[in-house]
Amino acid sequence: MAVVEIISFGYLHDAPPAAHLTIDLRHHFRDPHVAPELRYMTADDEPVRAAVLGTPGVSALVLATAAAVEALASGPSAGTVTVADGCAGGRHRAPTFARALAEVLRDAGHTVSVRHRDMNKDVVQR
Repeated sequence: MAVVEIISFGYLHDAPPAAHLTIDLRHHFRDPHVAPELRYMTADDEPVRAAVLGTPGVSALVLATAAAVEALASGPSAGTVTVADGCAGGRHRAPTFARALAEVLRDAGHTVSVRHRDMNKDVVQR
């Protein structure tokens, strides 16, 4: 089984981290930031997780990303596989996605670490 590093981040804070696979969640999935009641919450809060994971397509993308990690990990020069997933501010979609992906990969027997680069930074005013 592979060692997998997952890094969630916000494109509005800095450039994406180096990764074998980068998932951009900004344009295709509903942004909890637009809901005033969710804006100052993070993926640590259940209403944010429910909003993100309830968005059509998110669960399918988690599974597709897990399949891509499996493919990368099966290569002849397999080592740690790094996945970066980003949204606008890095507080809602990206960390929720990262945690869901980590759960799927751990259930498949991989060793997984998760780091949320921007989740605890101030809300980006936009």
